[in-house]
Amino acid sequence: MNKDIVTVSPKFQVVIPLSVRQSLGLQPGAKMMVVNYGDVIRLLPLKPASAYRGIARGIDTRLPDEPDRL
Repeated sequence: MNKDIVTVSPKFQVVIPLSVRQSLGLQPGAKMMVVNYGDVIRLLPLKPASAYRGIARGIDTRLPDEPDRL
């Protein structure tokens, strides 16, 4: 876990540390979702739907039949 310290500017902006930007592959203009968990703020990078293509490859999608269903 990275423990860099950032400062909130008078415009409520923060700079994401270089090491974090590089490890996540963030580029200028990247969209982030801000999630508030009580007193914790999380920034989640948004990815295009195409980035999730194939993540379920190999999963068995067969469901067992339930006796009360036709």
